[in-house]
Amino acid sequence: MTAQSRSVVVGIVPGQSDDVVLQAALFAGRFEAELVCAFVETSRYVVEELADGSVRSLPFDPDLPELRDEVFDPELAAHLESLLAARNVRWTTRALAGDPARALGHLAEAVDAAMIVVGTRRTSPRRGIREFFGGSVAAQLAHRQHRPVVVIPQAPVSIEQPLPWEPA
Repeated sequence: MTAQSRSVVVGIVPGQSDDVVLQAALFAGRFEAELVCAFVETSRYVVEELADGSVRSLPFDPDLPELRDEVFDPELAAHLESLLAARNVRWTTRALAGDPARALGHLAEAVDAAMIVVGTRRTSPRRGIREFFGGSVAAQLAHRQHRPVVVIPQAPVSIEQPLPWEPA
């Protein structure tokens, strides 16, 4: 893999901890790689996956706009710009659709990513452990990828505190 083809894919979710992007940028910098920031729109489904990892999609709701190339949210892009402006890292954005684990995996394959970086899932203590791990993008990626999946804690708890899925 040449320096120009190296990349680190990071899953972006509005409201997630900035640490997820900043740690992914740190990895990208250390690998002299491009940081590919990907947001997955789950209210749409993929009808065509393009060679660069981008997609064409349709909404699940038939009253929404028809087939289109995905457009990255300008507010989210502006936030990324403010986070990454002082970092010495090349970065791009990708707007994806459908199942987040599948979309991130496809993108990572398309850009031959060195790794995929995601944040931990924020959950309520009322949810069971099966739902916590079953719905985890990180857990799904870890079982379906041949590349490393790095999980960045969004709200770490001390050793004395219960884990998110444990009763308080």
